[in-house]
This record gives sequence, C-alpha cells and structure tokens, in this order.
Amino acid sequence: MKVILKDGSCKEYPQAMPVIDIAKDISEGLARVACAAELDGEVVDLRTVVDGEHELNILTFDSDAGKAAYRHTASHVLAQAVKRLYPEAKCAIGPSIEDGFYYDFDMESLDREALDQIEKEMKKVVKEGASLERFTLPREEAVKLMEDRGEPYKVELIRDLPEDAEISFYQQGDFVDLCAGPHLMSTKPLKAMKLISSSGAYWRGDEKNKMLTRVYGTAYTKKADLDAYLEHLEDIKKRDHNKLGRELELFTTVDVIGQGLPLLMPKGVQIIQTLQRWIEDEEEKRGYMRTKTPLMAKSDLYKLSGHWDHYKEGMFVLGDEEKDKEVFALRPMTCPFQYYVYKASQKSYRDLPCRYGETSTLFRNEDSGEMHGLTRVRQFTISEGHLIVRPDQMVQEFKDCIALAQYCLQTLGVEEDVTYHLSRWDPEDREKYIGEPEVWEKTEGDIRKILQELAIPFTEDIGEAAFYGPKVDINAKNVYGKEDTMITIQWDALLAEQFDMYYIDEKGDKVRPYIIHRTSMGCYERTLAWLIEKYAGAFPTWLAPEQVRVLPISEKYLDYAAKVAEELKANGIRVETDRRSEKIGYKIREARLKKVPYMIVVGQKEEEDQVISVRSRFKGDEGQMQLDAFVDDICREIRTKEIRKAEQETESSGA
Repeated sequence: MKVILKDGSCKEYPQAMPVIDIAKDISEGLARVACAAELDGEVVDLRTVVDGEHELNILTFDSDAGKAAYRHTASHVLAQAVKRLYPEAKCAIGPSIEDGFYYDFDMESLDREALDQIEKEMKKVVKEGASLERFTLPREEAVKLMEDRGEPYKVELIRDLPEDAEISFYQQGDFVDLCAGPHLMSTKPLKAMKLISSSGAYWRGDEKNKMLTRVYGTAYTKKADLDAYLEHLEDIKKRDHNKLGRELELFTTVDVIGQGLPLLMPKGVQIIQTLQRWIEDEEEKRGYMRTKTPLMAKSDLYKLSGHWDHYKEGMFVLGDEEKDKEVFALRPMTCPFQYYVYKASQKSYRDLPCRYGETSTLFRNEDSGEMHGLTRVRQFTISEGHLIVRPDQMVQEFKDCIALAQYCLQTLGVEEDVTYHLSRWDPEDREKYIGEPEVWEKTEGDIRKILQELAIPFTEDIGEAAFYGPKVDINAKNVYGKEDTMITIQWDALLAEQFDMYYIDEKGDKVRPYIIHRTSMGCYERTLAWLIEKYAGAFPTWLAPEQVRVLPISEKYLDYAAKVAEELKANGIRVETDRRSEKIGYKIREARLKKVPYMIVVGQKEEEDQVISVRSRFKGDEGQMQLDAFVDDICREIRTKEIRKAEQETESSGA
C-alpha cells in the first residue's frame, strides 16, 4: 500500500491501514491534532482503511474540513448531554456550520440558564473521554435500532436514504447517533466549547412541520480563540441592524401591521432619500430616462411575461380567477411595465439604447420564516432599470451596468465587502426556465467573458438564474455571515419575443432587441441595513441623518446656537440643536451615542469671538474655528462623499 502526502513525499506499507495509524507513523504530534483526512481529494474519517495507491492529506483544525469534523463531534457531545438531562428529548439533526455547530431537538424551549447546565454536562462528557466508534447496519436493523431508542426523526431520515446507501452510526458511551461522519477518534481533544443560543427551527426547514428547539454552539482547540470569537459575537450584536436601527430611531416594526413591513422613521427616511436622490442624479448623468409605473396590474400582464407561471407563489394576488372578472396582483418587478413604455412609440436602431430607470416599490410574498429586519421584507424599493439595446450594443451596455454598480459600491465604501456570482440556469430543471439550451449557453458564455475581461473574480452558481436569463449577482454577508444579493444585472435575450418588442434597423426590417434588467444600488431597505452594520450606525457625514448637533453650554447661549444652526441649514447641512438644560458633558455623550459626526459647542467665549468649538467622531476636540471655515470644510466633505475615518482607526489599520 502506498500513499502520496501533501508535500509530495511517499509512504509505503505492507498492508492496508486506517488513516489514524498512518498519521501516527508520520508523527505522533500530527496524530494527536488530526481531525479528518482527504483521500484523493475526498474528506474521510480517520477510521477509514487505506489500501492501494492514494493521495493523502491529514487535516487538522487549521483546515475548514478539519474544523467541521471537530465541531461535528462537539454537536454529538451536545446531544449526549441533552439526552442525559432531558431523557424525553428527541434528536433530529446536528451538523457543523461555518462558525460552529447546532443540534435540533424535539423538546421544550431552553433559556440561558438551561444552556449553561447543558454546557456543564458537556464538559463532563468530554472529561470521560469516550471513544467514538463507527458501525453500520442494514436498513431494517437501523430502523429498529432507532425505534427502540425512541428517535422518530432518525427513523424518518433512514427511510428517506437511497436503497443502496450505507447506513452508519457513531457511538460514544451510551449515546448512539445516525451519522455519516467524519468525527474525531474520541471526545478528549475537545478543549473550548460554548453554547451560544437557542431558537426555534422547523423540522427540515418546512413551516408545515413541527417547530423544534435548535441549540447553537461553537468549539475551538484553544480557549484564547474561543474568547476572541465570543468578543466578535459581542461586536456583531452591537452592529446588528435590527438592534441598532431601532436604537438610532431609523425604523421599527409593529405586529398589527405585519411581518416584513417595516416602518421607516424620519431619520431612516432621510438616509434613503439621500441615497435615492444621489442614484437618480447619477443615472440621469449616464443617460437614463425616468419612468413611473403602477404598483399593480392585471394577471394578463404577468401571464404574458411568464411570471404567473414561474413566480405566482411569490406574488400578492388580488382576487380569485374562478370568481372575479379581473384579477390583479401587486407587482414583484417593473420590467413588463417598462416594456410598454418602450412599445408606446416605434423605435429605430438610432433610438437605442433606451435606458429606463425607476425608483420602484415592489411586493414579494416571502415566507414568514424568512423575514428579517430590513434585509428580507415583503414591500421594498429598488433602484431598478431596464435597458433595451441592439444586440451589437449588449456587451458594452452590460459592462457599463457593472461599472455603475461598482461606482455605487465604491462611493458607499463597501466595494471590498462583496463577491460576484454568475448565476446560471439548471438544465436538469427545464420547467423552471424558458428558452432553448443554445440561448442559455451563449448568454452565460457572454457574461463569463465580460467578467473575465474586467478581471473580476467570480463563482458560478447553477440554478440561480432568473427564469428568462442568466445574471451577475453581487452579494454581501450580514454580520451573522448570511449572504444576501445586493445588486443584480441580468442578461435577457428572450422576453422581447414574448412582448413583441422590436426596432427598425437600417434596412427597414423589424429586429428583436436584447434587454438588460439591472439595479444600480439594489434595494434601499437592504442597503440601509448593510450600511448600519458596516458603519455600526456611524454613517459617513454625507449620509448621516443628523450631520451636526449644536450644543449650547447653557440657556444663555441659545440665541447664538440658533444663529449658528440657521447658517448651517442655509448651506444645506442637516443640523439639530440640543436646547436641554443639561451639562455639556452629558450633551456630548448623548450626541456620541447617536453617532452624530460633528458637535459644535458654543458658550461665552465663542459668542464673544464669533467662533465655534468643534468636536468630531474623527479627531475628538478639533478646537475653535470660524463658522464659515467649518461650513466650507463640511460642505466639501458632503459634496465629495468622503468617508472619513477616526484617527485611531486609521493608525491601527496602517499598523
């Protein structure tokens, strides 16, 4: 038997051996920290017996697959601890995830005190140091084992496995779990574990199924790494837009209004209005013409576009087709409306491209379990646009749409936080899509070439295309690591045919145009959530709902404070004055908590000298200056959309 190791060296043995024994032969130290292995590129258990000639890579916690095996073992320790403390609990599933693991149980909900008790029991399990033994059973024996142990969810999982599937189990002490692995050899290496939280989760993610109790946890090999992760979680909580957005009075939600229908408060509206005016002005500079179209339409429109067949479940339908003469639906997109703007007059090849832009309010019937703050809502507004172009213009216009998106990302200071995806169709799921395979292959190839020419790194996602065409999705993660699509640019070579759209070419013939569906910045609500988390509520000055707060030292200086505020307002600066009879230190702390970029302190000396004292988020005390000099500086900062950082932040990033 021969194995080729990661460094290219070879090991030969006279007989077949488990991976763990090969690891011991290489190094006892390596065997102690081994979590799993890669055998010919496939992740396998340390118990896997190797025979013949193979490439072998021993995986430690430093690798993603090693972490997964380590944390998967921790999830089994969690399950064993739960079963000891709550014998009636039923086990569902317990995988590792990006930053830890979870396990779903059919049991009562758990509070923090209960989690702490389970955590103590987990430490006892680890201290016992039981080995994890793997075994397999035929299907009916596997079912009987889980039935005898009172685990109905495991029985269901076994019955759903393919007929030829190997049904494997892992046992540690008196705990047995249905599991494919891989796992550590024993519980001994588990050093630093923490249960993070508990929540509800539907069995198999289906809201029609029973709600289970999901326990989240994480595990590290070093306590210092666990402490750093827990500190990171505390920072996440501070940045969570759901929490911070309410504290800063940007938005709220109300049960009697409904899930996914947030109320934007004045300060939140101010940010979105600033973004909207900027986007609309920028699009106008780039040749876009604005439209304003209805929020609803008859079902006939959506049947023509194909949305009725492919997207009806995600729409709010008004009326009943069997009872009502006309059935309407709130629009989930604007494209078919703008097609009729195009069709209102005949176009020649000289009129193209037609670039239509609209600040569109849309409605999508998201599942209740998907609702989350401002990132997943049922009514939202996007910077939507549709470009009707000649085929020979398509590539350049598509590149220009990417350039506009990148300009928006750069201006908002988030260009480093995104990933690019070529969202492709799934030829195995033909019912989901319209058009012939040749069209899809060509359009996907064209987009791939564009991204390569622009030197944009991207991944390809099968089955994520719109039903009428492939697209570029620009995604970003929220503070919890969940990825959302922020900007989309879609290539459509099909819908012009369905809507009988054409232009007259230079020969006088009717020709079908191509269509680009795109957003320049995406959904305003989702972008607001992104920016709250990105800047922890401390928005760049040009976006801040309150850019300056004037702080009179006492009531004697209210008149001078009012004069300063009026001058700022006259220059288009968003300003408020704190007129309360509070000490100046308290007022400054309050302004800092509200993330106001600039504070202007005025008292006797400032009034006498007709100056102001400036404090900022960026430098702290910036000293006294003339009001007109401050106005010039802040207006330039707002006009250029500068993203100014605190000096300590700049120094630490430079170090």
